Amino acid sequence: MKTTVNAIGKHLLIEFRNASNLTDHVAALNVFTQAVSDAGATLLKINLHSFKSEGMKKAGFTGVAILAESHMSIHTWPEKGYAALDIFMCGDAEPTLALPALRAHFQPGSEDVITVQRTPDSIQIPSIIN
Repeated sequence: MKTTVNAIGKHLLIEFRNASNLTDHVAALNVFTQAVSDAGATLLKINLHSFKSEGMKKAGFTGVAILAESHMSIHTWPEKGYAALDIFMCGDAEPTLALPALRAHFQPGSEDVITVQRTPDSIQIPSIIN
């Protein structure tokens, strides 16, 4: 039995494993800007923060892009080759269109993308896109 969902937004939970470029939050700023544009969303503000401190050779970063349609966020663990991303968009924006720019930059060896339809009416079982 298929459930009909009147979604008001699509939420992607993204797991990048064996990924690259997990320490450069400055380069990620440009990637986030491109990914937001590719998805047809409206960028309001980006705030990315590096955890690098004096004496560290590499450190991860965290951050969020605030969108008129909601948000896109990231947290990286370079020592594990892992990045956790979250993209939630409503309206005409399509969060899956942000994935190519993110994949091209972070070059994951493997990934899971879980899609959740956000709605006040009902819930749809998440699907995994590989």
